[in-house]
Amino acid sequence: MCLAVPAEVKNIDKNLAFVDFGGVTKKVSIGILKDVNVGDYVLVHAGFAIGKLEKEEAQDTLKLLKEVKKALEDDQR
Repeated sequence: MCLAVPAEVKNIDKNLAFVDFGGVTKKVSIGILKDVNVGDYVLVHAGFAIGKLEKEEAQDTLKLLKEVKKALEDDQR
């Protein structure tokens, strides 16, 4: 299964972006996207930004991922 996770672009250096995954910063390639700016939300898969999305959509997805995580944690109890 493949999963792309939304992240906010915090800084850009040429074809690399430093993105925030809810407090964790990672460096990802933005070379396959055009017009990525600080503050944008991108979908990240395997170290590559593979798409852009609106802030609201990113926040909705992140909220759902948190709910899945909580459900899995509750299931393990």
